[in-house]
Amino acid sequence: MLLLPLKKRIILSLLVLLICLPLFITDKYPLHLLIMVGIWSIAASSLNLILGYTGQASLGHAAFFGIGAYASALLMIKIGFSFWLALPAASLIAALFGFLIGLPALRTRGSYFAIATLGFNIIVTIIIEHWDDFTQGGAGISGIPKPDSIPLPFIGKIDFTTLSGQYYLVFFFLFLTLFFINRIVNSPVGKTYMAIRGGELLAESLGVNPMWNKLVSFSASAFFAGLSGALYGSYQGFISPDTSNFHIGFDLLIFLLVGGVATIPGPIIGAIIMTIIPEALQFLLEYRIIFYGSFLIVVVIFLPRGLVGLWRSSIWPMVRGKDKERPSSF
Repeated sequence: MLLLPLKKRIILSLLVLLICLPLFITDKYPLHLLIMVGIWSIAASSLNLILGYTGQASLGHAAFFGIGAYASALLMIKIGFSFWLALPAASLIAALFGFLIGLPALRTRGSYFAIATLGFNIIVTIIIEHWDDFTQGGAGISGIPKPDSIPLPFIGKIDFTTLSGQYYLVFFFLFLTLFFINRIVNSPVGKTYMAIRGGELLAESLGVNPMWNKLVSFSASAFFAGLSGALYGSYQGFISPDTSNFHIGFDLLIFLLVGGVATIPGPIIGAIIMTIIPEALQFLLEYRIIFYGSFLIVVVIFLPRGLVGLWRSSIWPMVRGKDKERPSSF
């Protein structure tokens, strides 16, 4: 393992740690928090694709999160789909909504696009809340089925009704999400997105069609947001209009700002920090919001590139320098 580059050694160590964690955590609540971190990481990564890499500030991603959750739940309960069919179908439905909304919304720029997506989010929440015959309205949908167990070679069946099973399920899809987003942003398509982020006029001068590329990016982003929503609904077993509340979209934005926009690990770091800090500050009671807000202010002002930016600019060069001093083999 010492022969591997330092970055690969770190990634491999983290993967081993993630796989082994449920074996050592006996308390249910920490495992629940880790599952939620995984779900929020997928959702924040979806926003990162359109905001961080394509430069389009969407404030409506909670709508796609809610659409994925409701589509998956309704497909399983009303039509009888299994989770394994409902999950991709719900993600595609969210992507379709992203495409349809993106057609008019992406013709606007800057704050106008942000307001358009926020308006769409509010409309989706209102429809969910008042379409009683279809979405059960404010009462929400309960009894959402868990995934059927699946047999794996050398392991046996994985029971997804348990917390450890849900943990592995969520982190499997988190890994897939990060894998595909990483492939996208490091491909020629990703370079096109970043050219659009740098300026649409400049991108057009290079022969890029900004509208079409923004639409594809927005639809892919909605797909992953819908995926996270479907996982959330199945895990919680209950969803309500709050599942699509625009506050969730702002939370995802905070995850990105804290972790680091336009970085692959940024959404995960942000989700970990912003999920665990409120829990760690429970003992402060009503004062915890003051510390929570102060932390956000410090990060936004002094760490504009987030914690990943701090790592890359200050900490990683020192760690890499020390690693180069070590002999590569015995």
